[in-house]
Amino acid sequence: MMGNILYNEKITSNRTLALFLMLTLIFSLLLLWCLDVAGFDLLSGVFIFLTLFFLFYSINYRMLQIQISSQDLRLKFGIFYWRVPLDNIEQCKLDDVPLLKKFGGAGIHFMTVRGRYRASFNVLEYPRVVVLLKRKRGPVEDISFSTRRPEDIIRLIQGMLDDDQLSSVE
Repeated sequence: MMGNILYNEKITSNRTLALFLMLTLIFSLLLLWCLDVAGFDLLSGVFIFLTLFFLFYSINYRMLQIQISSQDLRLKFGIFYWRVPLDNIEQCKLDDVPLLKKFGGAGIHFMTVRGRYRASFNVLEYPRVVVLLKRKRGPVEDISFSTRRPEDIIRLIQGMLDDDQLSSVE
């Protein structure tokens, strides 16, 4: 059951799209150059792979959708989807990561931050929120994601967590 949608945000990033389209173009041009100079060989195969890889990124990572319902948090980036039940959220706060990891790229990344393994749904120009999980999902302990409205999301999720804790005490 999905529950009622309390928050819905769709984020597109011109910087992220431009980055992936630029990489697609660079590797396409390198592929054409390689085919012209040497014909089809191992290097042209690598350039085909990289061209298709970044073309997929350009299409798949165009839009991040964030939905919060009374039951869960849902993140969708193209064909990739992540659902966090509300009862598995320990805390929600503004994401404060080291600079290198903050600007480590766009798309979905997996990394360790302060000893905790994290899945990050990231676009380039917006701040991120991090959700700490009570129970791991595989090795993942935290989920972070970009949003235009981090304060609203934190207030909503923390408010639902606080309400849940009050009702479980009664």
